[in-house]
Amino acid sequence: MSALTREVQDAKSPVARWLRATFPHHHDVQAEYRDAVGLTRVVPSPAVATGTQGAAIDWWLRFLVDPAPSLRLATAGLRPRRAPCRRAGLELLHELGAIDDEGNGVESIDPDRFTDRPDEWWARVSYALALLVELYRAPLVEGSRLMRLGPDSRAADLLALANADEVADLIAMRDVAVEGLLPALPAGPVATGSTFDGSADLNADADLIVGGVLVDFKASQGGRPRIDGTRAASLARADLDQLLGYVLLDYSDAFALSSVAIYAARFGSYTAWPLAELCTRLAGRRVDLAALRHEFARLIQEDLRTYRRESIAARVRRRPATA
Repeated sequence: MSALTREVQDAKSPVARWLRATFPHHHDVQAEYRDAVGLTRVVPSPAVATGTQGAAIDWWLRFLVDPAPSLRLATAGLRPRRAPCRRAGLELLHELGAIDDEGNGVESIDPDRFTDRPDEWWARVSYALALLVELYRAPLVEGSRLMRLGPDSRAADLLALANADEVADLIAMRDVAVEGLLPALPAGPVATGSTFDGSADLNADADLIVGGVLVDFKASQGGRPRIDGTRAASLARADLDQLLGYVLLDYSDAFALSSVAIYAARFGSYTAWPLAELCTRLAGRRVDLAALRHEFARLIQEDLRTYRRESIAARVRRRPATA
């Protein structure tokens, strides 16, 4: 099964094409976002692996806002046994309370148990969880830092995989989140890593839903660097499509979403849009969200499946014949 993030980045995908045709008026929203968010506050050093770092800060932000986060994706990463880190991963997950004494996954953990732990521990745990989720999401893991571990490696070895620059970078992003994210969140029930009705058709899970607001965490650096190394914020069309995709995958409106938001972790900036207003601006007209959800479901269940089958068949035809 494909993932929402993949489909919105593939301009030929029926998902991306439909979203861009249905919601074509994105330029003003992008410009307003860029002007409002401003310049980067946390600039990573060249030693920081920014892809994994983005997933790592997602985990730390979840620990900050969710009193009972689930580590199911990290646990799922160990099931295929594709990397020699199973012992280390299981030991860490057991310490966190995500696995019981019998080795079974637990629905959620209690971050308050670890309030006495130093910032470096939180940073390293977040980075380790990001690596484990990569085992679940990535088709290839040969280049993963996890491949440095062996069958006898322990949790301490897993925690040591984040370098000093990555630890400092994560702590800096946490610090600006305390200022820019936590005070901005509405009151209400909190859920992280939530899936939708349509997640059974197209893999997708939301970073945060709180008080009817869906919040997507982004750790991108923004546009091209300036002379002083800072960057201006940017909002890619794919980022908007991802927000819309989450909303549309909630086929039954189970989450009763009223707004969507982006928290830019390197800018310390929280930007929210009332859902009806954003959809109207992007579409250039008022829309019937229930009807669009129905149409989106059909698109995924029929058109996308056909597109992916044909893509696989085309790749097979292009493979050179073996002697």
